Amino acid sequence: MVSAEFARTAVGIIGNITALILFLSPVYFRPTFVKIVKKGEVEQFSPIPYLATFVNCGIWVLYGLPLVHPHSLLVITINGSGFVIETIYLLLFLIYSDRKQRVKVLLIALAEILFLVVLTALVLTVAHTTKVRSSIVGSIAIVGNIMMYASPLSVMKLVITTKSVEYMPFFLSLFSLLNGISWTIYALIRFDPYIVIPNGLGSLLGITQLILYATFYKSTKRQLAERKASVEMGPNAGSIKKINVAHNEHP
Repeated sequence: MVSAEFARTAVGIIGNITALILFLSPVYFRPTFVKIVKKGEVEQFSPIPYLATFVNCGIWVLYGLPLVHPHSLLVITINGSGFVIETIYLLLFLIYSDRKQRVKVLLIALAEILFLVVLTALVLTVAHTTKVRSSIVGSIAIVGNIMMYASPLSVMKLVITTKSVEYMPFFLSLFSLLNGISWTIYALIRFDPYIVIPNGLGSLLGITQLILYATFYKSTKRQLAERKASVEMGPNAGSIKKINVAHNEHP
């Protein structure tokens, strides 16, 4: 019979894989940084999601430390990886931004690092038990995760408004759901409310995204087909159509 600890480890590994795919999504599903490097500038891309994920990963790494929340190695591995990946993304923003934005991103990143250092020092010195440390860091991590849900909510609003899933890639939504489910199960096996709450909400958002995808998939294909036909016909397509109509009305 499979032990609870083995099942928890197995689900945690799956969670690591799905989360890693999500961290790398700006390279594969939404090739943001491919475009930035090719064009040599960040254009209108915002650094805010990467700054938010950067500090959020740092908080979860702190949460997973043995001195804060024992038996959470898999929380450290994935969030440590995410912290490194987000650092690379922010470095690319610094390289390809103009001077004004570069200074802004750098100051925010430094403020986040200072926050993590102060939080770590306070938690490890003022709080004297892992239970208290877990509750402090876990509560902050939940708030951080909920704030990060603003991004998928804005995309979902765009889908409903435009009746198109063009800017909500299917596999990104799918892996968001799988990631939420994996970590929810992980946290339920050895109950951890600080992981269950944000990932339970993430699972609901993932399900909602897939429902929206199924709802607007056909209308998206129709819009893309109409756009393609319009481009192929050229800018004078409307004028040609009007001439043909006039010709048919006056033989």
